[in-house]
Amino acid sequence: MVKQQVLAALDAARGRYISGQELAQQLGVSRTAVWKAVTALRADGTPIEAVTNRGYILHKDTDLLDADAVCALLKGDAAGLQVEVVQRLPGTNAALRRRAADGEPEGLVLIAQAQSAGRGRQGRSFYSPPGGLYMSLLLRPEMAARQAVQITAMAAVAAARAIRTVCGVQVQVKWVNDLLYGGKKVCGILTEASLDLESGMLDYAVLGLGLNVVTPPGGWPQELAAVAGALYETIPPGGTRAALAAAVLNEFWTMYTARGHGSFLKEYRQLQILPGKQIEVMRPGCEPRSALALGVDDECRLCVRFEGETAVTALSSGEARVRETG
Repeated sequence: MVKQQVLAALDAARGRYISGQELAQQLGVSRTAVWKAVTALRADGTPIEAVTNRGYILHKDTDLLDADAVCALLKGDAAGLQVEVVQRLPGTNAALRRRAADGEPEGLVLIAQAQSAGRGRQGRSFYSPPGGLYMSLLLRPEMAARQAVQITAMAAVAAARAIRTVCGVQVQVKWVNDLLYGGKKVCGILTEASLDLESGMLDYAVLGLGLNVVTPPGGWPQELAAVAGALYETIPPGGTRAALAAAVLNEFWTMYTARGHGSFLKEYRQLQILPGKQIEVMRPGCEPRSALALGVDDECRLCVRFEGETAVTALSSGEARVRETG
């Protein structure tokens, strides 16, 4: 609670120093509580500068992310979404799944400025340092489980549009859930669902997106350096993450509520990088198999022709990567 109060006070005084004593008096807490809150905020990646005998300051171009900033940019039906922003969570998808099981309604958005245990597909970890954008959206669609891949596809198009609008760059999609910029991954999408076994329909779905907005100060971990990228190499303009979050939600919600293919399927196909390439397909419990990627069908499945076969197989899950040659 004190953390949020201190952050709000510094944001209100953005561009000027405010002493620890002044903050303590303003908030009705001790100076020690203020110091602990500032320390915690800085550990979460909030760039608060501290100068002896002057106090603390948030510079005017600091890219703060808060719920009010996101909600102010939501349009149309998306303006009814409920947005919550926290400093750090183990993972936004896991937190939102618990709330979905407790009966939270559709339209709850949970955003974290960092994750300590972010997850990607097939249980892999998703590196989520401060400075990125990590958010999950609770959905309760009238949709069969086999159609859930469409949610991921819509999200990919929404994120690509948002990045183009806010950051001015064009990304590509590597089926099914990776967005690439300059050949490196800048966004991952993970859709997790709960199934009603009697009807075969989804009880709920949690759509998670993790965007690498800026390169971490110390660079990427060694194991990610060759594959991970960011939308900005240096600190982005103030308000970038809030604008990105709102733009993704605006674009996605328009497609999702329309429930039609016309608004996104053609664009989803145009963004793909795999069709026409020799790829390797990995599916849980199966050995990797070589295939030719043919394209994406009307159900957002990747159509492939496995090596040594003539039939076309449509993949609704799994993972694919361009096969190395030579």
